[in-house]
Amino acid sequence: MQEITAVSMLLFAFSCLGLAQSRPIDAKQSKVTVRVFKSGLFSAFAHDHSIEAPISRGSLDTAARTIQLSFRALDMKVVDPGVSDKDRAEIDRAMKSDKVLDAEHFPEIKFVSNSVDERDPTHFSVRGDLSVHGTTHPVEMLATLEGGRYTGSVKIMQTDFGITPVSIAGGSVKVKNAIEIIVEIVPGK
Repeated sequence: MQEITAVSMLLFAFSCLGLAQSRPIDAKQSKVTVRVFKSGLFSAFAHDHSIEAPISRGSLDTAARTIQLSFRALDMKVVDPGVSDKDRAEIDRAMKSDKVLDAEHFPEIKFVSNSVDERDPTHFSVRGDLSVHGTTHPVEMLATLEGGRYTGSVKIMQTDFGITPVSIAGGSVKVKNAIEIIVEIVPGK
């Protein structure tokens, strides 16, 4: 009888370990895209910006419904199509400077979930804390699971994170305060 109980307990322990779904995020296939939009009187002469960064580290636990990820501000790259390499480099420098992200003092951007609610098997509401530029704020994003890839997006206000939107030519061309962050995550094996 004691042997059966011991074997049952071992099987239960192994099955619990099997339920743990925590695994790293596949950094090679996962990324963050930031969409920045222009405004102002002469905004027709400016560009909206698309900026990408690989996720440097993170984990996803489907059983516990938690996710955490981070990426480095210095790894962010401007990928605007139709923009010269020189302009892309200038935008990149401005973005990482102390006037915007201040990548030297705030090298990491991270998100840690507080809750993940399943709306249906492929749609989720993810709430958590986003830390940018030394400031942390709660955010909520809707995420979708398709083809083994989770995709979610959230709009934030730069000023909520202590960032003053870039303005040039006396404000006749400026970046909108609201930006969109799109996260694409592929769980690791």
